[in-house]
Amino acid sequence: MRKSVLIMTLFVSCVISVYAQEVNYKDKRQYKEWVKLAPKLDDAFFSTQEAIRIAENVLLYQQTTGGWPKNIYMPAELSKAELKVAIEAKKDVNESTIDNNATSTEIQYLARTYQATKDNRYKDAVIHGFEYLFKAQYANGGWPQFYPRPKGYYIEITYNDNAMFNVLQLLRKVYEKQAPYTFLPDATIEKAHTAFNKGIDCILKTQVKRNGKLTVWCAQHDHVTLQPAKARAYELPSLSGQESDNLVLLLMSLPNPSEEIKNAIEGAVTWFKESSITGTTKEGFTDAQGRKDFRMVPCTDCPPMWARFYDLESNRPFFCDRDGVKVYSISEIGYERRNGYSWYNNDGAKVIREYAKWKKKF
Repeated sequence: MRKSVLIMTLFVSCVISVYAQEVNYKDKRQYKEWVKLAPKLDDAFFSTQEAIRIAENVLLYQQTTGGWPKNIYMPAELSKAELKVAIEAKKDVNESTIDNNATSTEIQYLARTYQATKDNRYKDAVIHGFEYLFKAQYANGGWPQFYPRPKGYYIEITYNDNAMFNVLQLLRKVYEKQAPYTFLPDATIEKAHTAFNKGIDCILKTQVKRNGKLTVWCAQHDHVTLQPAKARAYELPSLSGQESDNLVLLLMSLPNPSEEIKNAIEGAVTWFKESSITGTTKEGFTDAQGRKDFRMVPCTDCPPMWARFYDLESNRPFFCDRDGVKVYSISEIGYERRNGYSWYNNDGAKVIREYAKWKKKF
């Protein structure tokens, strides 16, 4: 066994040993280990018995829809009782989702396993996964967070946490015939290209106009009207300083952009420039109860940041607790939501940097 394979196998085994005992399969912390680990695995690892053991779990959790549920730690070693639960859950179609990197991560893992093993079960599961994505896409080009759920915010077009962005990146690799998707049939490749183009069209159609000018996007858009939509109680319709960055970067990565795409990019970048927050930064502290907290304080020469949510009318950054009441200072929401959610980010700087390079080409 090559040294790199041995190291990777030992690394995976160490991760598994930490979590395999008393695993809660809906624990986000454990799931995040999986979605971070899977794309970084060395190609040679997929020929190992450990890789195949994990692939069998991935097959097990694929639902009859072709999609996967989220927050499942795939490398865990299952007891007989857990195995029975997983088999029964395959028919729970309402859990199939693209949220939290689900489905795209599993498709990639099985595609790489197929390339290493040529086991047709993995190939068939990958194609079934893509068929799920094609079926889940709306006629307008958007994807819901969950499919086929009948109601709730889960059915809205979802940019939140890069859900739709991840799908589009995956489909692009397929129609560009990038590894590990070179084995896919022409029909799947053609569907992927069509679905990608429809997705880009949806992005263009959902870009919010404010005072007649193109700005950015909401984390969710109504799947019928395409207007900004509410999700959880603290996720109100807004302009999103977090969910919009990768959408702009995706548009800037397209070759031979149309005038419509160029206008979309220009409008979004202008919004990022005008909506940056300067002269303030996050400062951590320990509160009277001994808990780690943070507050916003004045600063000089500190990098700009962006709020997660901006008011659709005033473009003013706002925050929201579980009561659904909009406020304009992070200090006005409770400790749990203030520290349990990402309210600020610096990703707009990446958009502005990439725009300078893009502008030289177009």
